[in-house]
Amino acid sequence: EVQLVESGGGLVQAGGSLRLSCAASGFTFGDYAIGWFRQAAGKEREGISYIIISDGSTYYADSVKGRFTISSDNAKNTVYLQMNSLKSADTATYYCAASNVPWLLRIWRFNSGGYRYWGQGTQVTVSS
Repeated sequence: EVQLVESGGGLVQAGGSLRLSCAASGFTFGDYAIGWFRQAAGKEREGISYIIISDGSTYYADSVKGRFTISSDNAKNTVYLQMNSLKSADTATYYCAASNVPWLLRIWRFNSGGYRYWGQGTQVTVSS
């Protein structure tokens, strides 16, 4: 059974930090890319970062570049999203997703068609 389980969300003050985790199971981790998305209330889902597991290459949306860092622990089949300098605009439900076409993400980036499996999400609330 494929599972993506996010954890690490919570309530934090503006300027603070959180680290989200995405634990993957049920598929060959090294063949995939893992992306992080978020969706704020009343807004469309936004792709914010991904990492290609096989070579560690990463990509960030402009909205989080320089503040968020994505990384992976391949021994644990887990991807992390370190979020620093959090703003109220970062308040959202954060989801991780697994792409089985990592070579296409250089073109597709965060196109949902490129992501095969999705987690249930974890809530991040940033208070101002």
